Amino acid sequence: MLSCGAMRKEIEQAVALLEKNDPRALEQALELLQGTVFSFSMKVCGQREDAEDTMQEVLLKALPYLPKFESPRALLVWFYKVAKNRCLMSRRRSKFAPKQAMSLDELMPDRHELSRLAKAGPVNPETLAIRSQQARRLREVIQELPPQYRIILVLRDMEGLTDEEAGDITGLRPGNVRVRLHRARLFVRQKLARLNHHPGAPKKAALRPRPATATSEKRPASCKALFAQLSNYLDEQLDDSLCEKLQQHLDGCEPCKAFLASLESTIELLRQAPAESFNKVAGAKLRRELLAQIHGLS
Repeated sequence: MLSCGAMRKEIEQAVALLEKNDPRALEQALELLQGTVFSFSMKVCGQREDAEDTMQEVLLKALPYLPKFESPRALLVWFYKVAKNRCLMSRRRSKFAPKQAMSLDELMPDRHELSRLAKAGPVNPETLAIRSQQARRLREVIQELPPQYRIILVLRDMEGLTDEEAGDITGLRPGNVRVRLHRARLFVRQKLARLNHHPGAPKKAALRPRPATATSEKRPASCKALFAQLSNYLDEQLDDSLCEKLQQHLDGCEPCKAFLASLESTIELLRQAPAESFNKVAGAKLRRELLAQIHGLS
């Protein structure tokens, strides 16, 4: 399993190898870049064939520019931009992904779920170990996200990029990155909670917004007012006064505290999600073709 930090380290190693201007070092750099692009593409595309096509196309586009990247960050952002565009244009789409933008209200728990979470007891995200079945479910749920939310979730929680870097890649302001990230996290938490509570239940075509009157009857207004800030709270991006207000609410509200713990455990699962590996034989063949093209350019 490769952590977010390991993925970034691979880019740093690739840039250092590219600077050596040595054939063997160049092949090692290409292998590292293959792994980075393929793993990212699998998370966004969801299909191995699309991810392999993306890996090949991105590396081919990168060939003339590889010597020009002076920093790992510049290379990382460029790769993710090109891979993101290629993946989001791929022909395969999840038939379960909601078509409309996701509202915060439809992603919030009702009284019934809050009560169930509180009764379930505390969750310690640090002790979670992602298992193969859980990893499969997580991949499926991520593919149910609308693309504009999925890409932010992958960049921030699975690739470990900052709000600013995710904004550079997607063209969004950091504030919009935060909004989409929070809703994507809530979506994944909600879907995983439903799967865990009803493991045999069929998938639904989309989450449907609840009527405002029914929602307000089911969820305390004092809780709802703070739900929009939970990701900012977990990521330590609240000002002191709002952070204190939220902490006071959580100290006096066991259901909300349980909900926060379930959201935190979801984020931890996303960060632990194992990276997919590309086919080594096909990867070696692609590197030989790329190296032949590089020699032809020189």
